[in-house]
Amino acid sequence: MKIPVAKPYLDSQEAQYAYDTILTGWVTQGPKVAEFEEKFAAYTGTKYAVAVSNCTTALHLAMIVAGVQAGDEVICPSLSYIATANCIRYVGAKAVFAEVNTEYNLDIEDVKRKITPQTKAILIVHQIGMPADIDEFQALCKEKNLVLIEDAACAAGSAYKGKKIGSHSDLVCFSFHPRKVITTGDGGMITTSKEDYAQRLKLLRQHGMAINDRVRHESNKVLITDHLEVGYNYRMTDIQAAVGIKQLEKLDWIVAERRKIAFQYHEAFADIDCLRLPYEREGYFSNYQSYSVYLKENCPINRDELMQKLLDVGIATRSGVMTAHRETAYKGYSDIILPVSEDLCDRSIILPLYVPMPQEEISYVIEHFRKFLGK
Repeated sequence: MKIPVAKPYLDSQEAQYAYDTILTGWVTQGPKVAEFEEKFAAYTGTKYAVAVSNCTTALHLAMIVAGVQAGDEVICPSLSYIATANCIRYVGAKAVFAEVNTEYNLDIEDVKRKITPQTKAILIVHQIGMPADIDEFQALCKEKNLVLIEDAACAAGSAYKGKKIGSHSDLVCFSFHPRKVITTGDGGMITTSKEDYAQRLKLLRQHGMAINDRVRHESNKVLITDHLEVGYNYRMTDIQAAVGIKQLEKLDWIVAERRKIAFQYHEAFADIDCLRLPYEREGYFSNYQSYSVYLKENCPINRDELMQKLLDVGIATRSGVMTAHRETAYKGYSDIILPVSEDLCDRSIILPLYVPMPQEEISYVIEHFRKFLGK
């Protein structure tokens, strides 16, 4: 048996809708992108959604719209994919790494300690689909006059206190990479309830062009456009958006199925005292984009040995979420010590979870995971 750690759920509906879109002749940013944006905004419960080429470009544009500039500081976790920190550096600002809690999300007390007069924004991450405490960070940002940005790359379909992620803050960035819960092959989205943010984001994603291609195409008058500021080519294609529309229709079902698998893991591993399993606080709802298990010091086998044994029987896994401050690209941060982040990175293992995952495969993972832990 060969079980991957993840794979996208795509079928003939997405293929047919992409095919139909190709035949319209409109394959770059156009009517399907606009439709996807409208439906994604409605799904998350916000006013506007702006589609872009991926979540990294979404985060980059969010930094620009938030007014983050050279000399500013943005507090973020190191325990995240490196794109979280990179987007801060793209605008010339400094990433200030703060500690996380055992749920993989930013520790607000450490964030408070790291606020300086140069702090412009706080970038929270809903890591592996588990919501961060948005209310706490919104209150802190209001008190300190800071901008709150959400990296929701992993959190499409997750919810916080009864509302979908994407509806709480003015700049929330999503990913549609194949590793995520829904995919467009690659792609991203920014949700906001501020019209001026939405308009500027749309301007920036298309070279600062004042009148976009779709408006000019639909006009019965000649329109000569201007480029209002230096922008970027961060567009999503209509082919991607067509896939995204069909994926969005399935999102709640996909999340429900992922949660069923996660709960099977919960039940199967609850008696293993050397593990710390993911859990949801009251009012938190995870899409279980990843199922990450922490191995305590009393485990009879270390993390890397366990991963190899699982791979030897055909079960792919991944190591814990990376720490950006220990990557070569951030060697200037080598003096930083974040013990909780480093420990989570080094002692966590991500198990296979995808839809549809046959019961035979779920049982196979459970059987061998327990076996290698002496259970």
